[in-house]
Amino acid sequence: MKADFTEELVSFIENWTEDSNQTKSCFLALKEHLENLDGVKLDFVARPGITYSLRAAHENQTKRSLFAMVDVIDDDPADRWLSVCFYKELVDDPDELADEVPGGLLGEDARCFDVDEADDTVVEYVKARLSAACTSASNE
Repeated sequence: MKADFTEELVSFIENWTEDSNQTKSCFLALKEHLENLDGVKLDFVARPGITYSLRAAHENQTKRSLFAMVDVIDDDPADRWLSVCFYKELVDDPDELADEVPGGLLGEDARCFDVDEADDTVVEYVKARLSAACTSASNE
C-alpha cells in the first residue's frame, strides 16, 4: 500500500462536495464494508477527470492483484456515479443487475454493477457480491 494512500483517499472524500445523486454515501458504505472483511487490503488510485478507484485484494490471493474495483466515475464531478467490477467467475448475479464486460477488469472478463444514485437495495446486493468475491479470492 502506498504511504499516502489514506491521506489521498481522505482528501478525495472530504473534497467530494457535489453529490445530487447521493452516490458518495454509497461509496462510503461499500468502502466500510470492504474494510470490515477479514484479510482485505485496499489501495486507492486517483485519476482526476476519469476515475477514483478503490481496489480490494485478499491477503491470501495469489492468482490476481485484486478481486474487486469500486470506481467513482469522474467524467462530470457534479454527477459522479459508481462502477463496481469483479472478475466474472468470482461472483454470481441472480438478479441480473450487472453488465458483462469482456476484458473489462485488467484485461479479463468482468461483471460490473453501476450505482448512479442512492439505492439501499442495490448497495446491499453489491455488498453481498463483494463478500462473495472476497471469499473466492481468498481461495485462489
